Amino acid sequence: MQKNTLWSGGRLSAALNQSMADLNRSLDIDKRMAEQDIRGSQAWAKAIRACDILTEEEWTMIHTGLDRVLQEIREGSFIFQDTDEDIHTAVERRLTEIIGPAGGKLHTGRSRNDQVVTDFRMWMLDTIPELETQLRALQEAFLERARKDIDIYVSGYTHFQQAQPILLSHWWMSHFWALDRDRQRLSETAQHADTLPLGCGALAGTAYPVDRFDLAESLGFSMPSPNSLDAVSDRDFACDFLYWASMLGQHLSRCAEAMILYSTMEFGYITLSDAFSTGSSLMPQKKNPDSLELIRGKAGMQYGHLFSLLSSLKGLPSAYDKDLQEDKQLVFTAADTAALVMTVMKGVLDTLTVNKDRCMAVLNTQALATDLADYLVKKGMPFREAHHAVGKAVKLSETMKCDLKEIPLEKWKEISDLFAEDVYNTFSVENAVDARCAWGGTARFRVMEQMRFAEKVLQNS
Repeated sequence: MQKNTLWSGGRLSAALNQSMADLNRSLDIDKRMAEQDIRGSQAWAKAIRACDILTEEEWTMIHTGLDRVLQEIREGSFIFQDTDEDIHTAVERRLTEIIGPAGGKLHTGRSRNDQVVTDFRMWMLDTIPELETQLRALQEAFLERARKDIDIYVSGYTHFQQAQPILLSHWWMSHFWALDRDRQRLSETAQHADTLPLGCGALAGTAYPVDRFDLAESLGFSMPSPNSLDAVSDRDFACDFLYWASMLGQHLSRCAEAMILYSTMEFGYITLSDAFSTGSSLMPQKKNPDSLELIRGKAGMQYGHLFSLLSSLKGLPSAYDKDLQEDKQLVFTAADTAALVMTVMKGVLDTLTVNKDRCMAVLNTQALATDLADYLVKKGMPFREAHHAVGKAVKLSETMKCDLKEIPLEKWKEISDLFAEDVYNTFSVENAVDARCAWGGTARFRVMEQMRFAEKVLQNS
């Protein structure tokens, strides 16, 4: 049987059923918020000291006692007990052991409802800068790959069919910009978490004249929440964080999917480092891209975290319901997963090898069909007619079982009199790439500009 709960001996007299106690206990999850809980408690003690609820001596005892609790937690000497329901009760229990009855005054005017969500927001605001640093490092890795591979041509794909030739650097940079949107989303998530719930009590606010604006400033929040009901139930910031983790997972999964294909024998565009590959327990020849497959697989798990919290929130009718206890495990796991996949993806990018000759050899002249249409347009033919004429040429090359560049000139002229000897100048991958010269295109000088712009974006953020 569970004993010594926060409410035992009052309204409820029966000991808590052990299974219920196990279900109710969240210590194993929320103890990672210990430092935030102690900081919040010290700030709260200062706030109620200003209301003359604590004497100067009691406030000093509480502050010093919490410092000792923090030291024990950091050193690993803190002993958790079976009766510790969560990190909040564990800290208060240990504080009272250290300083005596004065520890029981700390919770005056405060509910676990506003305490928990304050700790949670503080933890998120502490964690986001670490994730932003990792995200930035991953962007740098994509940018560095673009620098290294600036002279490598590959096929661009739509519907995963060869479409038009591009610079490999342009492809790397496409993932840089997706991650930059993730970085902006993460920054916005921090802004949404930057509101202090402490001082809202269980739901109606505190009965003591606490200066919540001063309290917010002391804990590094921009402002206190304006509505106590909303404050204790709001988990929008947690959903925002899980959405960020889901979008990051999606972006890395898409990149991983392509790289998995590019590393196959059939494509052969890239070779992964052995440090980020695994072997087969049966087939001696296998080199598996498990790093990328796991990154791809984790994306689905991140989606699940977001959907789980959204599903829990949609039916909550009141200010606080115990369903909200599940929010932290989802966010903590999502944060750990995001940090891990970013680290692994950076390692993959830093160590892979690009097979330049293979990339070039796979390019098919049909990928230059749009350039042939542009050739006719420049000679006065409307684009729709040019599109139709080049389609005939592609069909002819398939019938003749030859490349477009091998079609004889007389056959070109049968399709259109506008085709002349200079049509064969069109069959240049380099020219096709450099022709895409508008801002944002794959022309080499534009990609170089794009990389310089990316460097400025990182410098100014």
